[in-house]
Amino acid sequence: MEAPKQGADALFILLGAIMVLAMHAGFAFLELGTVRRKNQVNALVKILVDFSVSTVVYFLLGYGVAYGTSFFVGAEQLAMKSGYELVRFFFLLTFAAAIPAIISGGIAERAKFWPQLIATAVIVGVIYPLFEGAVWNQHFGVQTWIRQLTGEEFHDFAGSIVVHAVGGWIALPAIVLLGARANRYRKDGGISAHPPSSIPFLALGAWILTVGWFGFNVMSAQTLDKISGLVAVNSLLAMVGGTLAALVVGKNDPGFVHNGPLAGLVAVCAGSDLMHPLGALIVGMVAGTVFVCMFTLTQNRWKIDDVLGVWPLHGLCGTWGGLAAGIFGSKALGGLGGVSLGAQSVGTILGIAWALTSGLLVYGALKIGVGLRLSQEEEFDGADLSIHKISATPEREANW
Repeated sequence: MEAPKQGADALFILLGAIMVLAMHAGFAFLELGTVRRKNQVNALVKILVDFSVSTVVYFLLGYGVAYGTSFFVGAEQLAMKSGYELVRFFFLLTFAAAIPAIISGGIAERAKFWPQLIATAVIVGVIYPLFEGAVWNQHFGVQTWIRQLTGEEFHDFAGSIVVHAVGGWIALPAIVLLGARANRYRKDGGISAHPPSSIPFLALGAWILTVGWFGFNVMSAQTLDKISGLVAVNSLLAMVGGTLAALVVGKNDPGFVHNGPLAGLVAVCAGSDLMHPLGALIVGMVAGTVFVCMFTLTQNRWKIDDVLGVWPLHGLCGTWGGLAAGIFGSKALGGLGGVSLGAQSVGTILGIAWALTSGLLVYGALKIGVGLRLSQEEEFDGADLSIHKISATPEREANW
């Protein structure tokens, strides 16, 4: 009986890994559609190469840091294990690789290529796995301490804090250290429009992410016997809640509309296994509102040039999701219980502090050591020609 169960679990989590792998295409097209035309090729290359670097460092180092499993044994020994552990690595890798994909959107259009790959290796190899292991594998006694302090452990079913908030809050120091894109904010106080290059590609990226997210959330059960229809329906309700809120608050702006479902899904990850669907709908609506309001505030008032709005979308909506699990996961509001707002607050604050500190150290060191930003001329020409020596439409431009 055990062998069929292991095979079914391995297939289950493999399907989840494939769905979340597909989300990286969503990250790529979302960035491609949002940046200007002269940076489209760079957006596509960054996501693929970041994923490749993430795979190598997470295999060699990060997965062992988080879960204590080493793959430095012979293939025969690896094959003797159930395929489940290997496929589980694949699944959790796709989560880890989401961190540099998130950061990529914030620093787009003016960041050097190789320094970001160095940052990816450090973040996925060490920084992310240390927090991942603390929350999801009981490392360092963090969960025990939170339970003793508040009566419950910190609950993050699918990564509102572990993945999204950590990615968004690491990105914030990188964005600030890089500075705004050239001519984005004029000396007279005005703001130059840098409109998206392709709403259809932006929408395609959002749709790919949305569909893949059901693997991200539902397959976080990691075994077939723990699959929950509640997670699927809560993800659905949060998604549409975020969309509708972004539609209304964003005044029918297509960029906001297509980021709305992502805001809702970021926020519902933590408590998707606990909430009532109506609670998930509210969580998504709040997240969609937070994204639109904070994206507008950061871009226009605070003049933080976060190109894709990754800090509002992942950092702040992820933070809301960590807290919301403690609110709408409670039995008093129709949830399953077993969670407390106190524990969620402590875990969320720890995640933010770890991410902010890590982001500042990594990107600060890179800025001092090798530089983070393209030269003025390279940025003017665009990352496509400056880094990859080809534009997104070379034949068309040659004919001109």
